[in-house]
Amino acid sequence: MAITGRARTERARELRRDDTQAEARLWNALRAHRLGGWKWKRQVPFGPYFLDFLCIEAGLVVEFDGGQHSEQADYDARRTAYLEHKGLKVLRFWNSDVLTNREGVCDTILDACGGERPGG
Repeated sequence: MAITGRARTERARELRRDDTQAEARLWNALRAHRLGGWKWKRQVPFGPYFLDFLCIEAGLVVEFDGGQHSEQADYDARRTAYLEHKGLKVLRFWNSDVLTNREGVCDTILDACGGERPGG
């Protein structure tokens, strides 16, 4: 059963409060238009899912995968297909990627956004 309304808002707040170390490190690089002037949101309810990071202007979703994701490849593939069907591009990184190479992850994200935001 899907959660709706107030429960979705509370779940998003809980996810933001309980972010992983990798999510916290990337959020520090993305928040307040720090990466190329693009505006990012985190733990955004979208359809039946909660997106780790979303840049609406660039139509880009960034998802982090921990060890559990190696066991749920089918779920992740369905989720990505749903998001792409909705017109979003999805980038996936392992948690360890941002912990060991945040600059490289940020470069990949900025490139997927199309570089520096026009007028930003």
